[in-house]
Amino acid sequence: MKIIDIIKNTKPVFSFEFFPPKTQEGMISLFKTISKLEKINPSFVSITYGAMGTTRKRTLELVEKIRKDLSCEIMAHLTCIGSTKDEISSILNRLKNLGVSNILALRGDYPEGYSPDKTEDFPHATNLVKFIKDRDDFCIGIAGYPDCHKECLSLEEDIRYLRKKVDLGADFIITQLFFHNEHYFSFIEKASKEGISQPILPGIMPITSYNQIKKFQMMCGCKIESPLKEQLEKYRDNPSGLRKFGIDYATQQCKALLSSGVPGIHFYTLNRSEATHYIWENLTG
Repeated sequence: MKIIDIIKNTKPVFSFEFFPPKTQEGMISLFKTISKLEKINPSFVSITYGAMGTTRKRTLELVEKIRKDLSCEIMAHLTCIGSTKDEISSILNRLKNLGVSNILALRGDYPEGYSPDKTEDFPHATNLVKFIKDRDDFCIGIAGYPDCHKECLSLEEDIRYLRKKVDLGADFIITQLFFHNEHYFSFIEKASKEGISQPILPGIMPITSYNQIKKFQMMCGCKIESPLKEQLEKYRDNPSGLRKFGIDYATQQCKALLSSGVPGIHFYTLNRSEATHYIWENLTG
């Protein structure tokens, strides 16, 4: 089933993101996580795909296993930087044969030391969206950045690129993680003024580790402002206290978002079920 139809017919949607583990032990652990979260009856699950196809084989294997063993609707991430049209076509054929109807179309981060080639088939996510739309009947999701993509000079510039992807056929948008709802609402307002009417799912990740959240802040540019910043410093050397605080904070974030009428919540699980499960119970209990 196409995710855009799920969003239109389910209020609210709850979805979870996972990444392909590097080991068999990690795969076993992930399936335990997915099995626990499947009891929540998620609207869909998404599987990440490393830039330059670094997790291509594991991503497709995980998609195939979930498709075979579980009842979850699946969205496969697909990054395009460094890929040829033949390579992307081959992946699309594989996904289609697996019965996957939904793709999150991404450029992907540049690996360290990588120099973009002007002759590349897919220098931008816009090229990938157009290629998929022209070739197959996939439902296409794209990424949005409430805190602005780190390579853009302004949020307004970032949203203009978002509009290009929408005009080329993107069906819905999932945001990068953010910790301040006012940034999401500002993003929504600016997107609307730019003529974007596609559903925009907010992406939420509970803070459960001080070092981990600092790493994500550097990687994706998500902003952490006061008083949240002070609270994180307060729990810096108190992992259990930080975990409880992070779950409570994400719960309040989600409650405020849902009460404002967002189409749903997309959870970045980091392949763990406990924090996400607690938040869902807080929201539905």
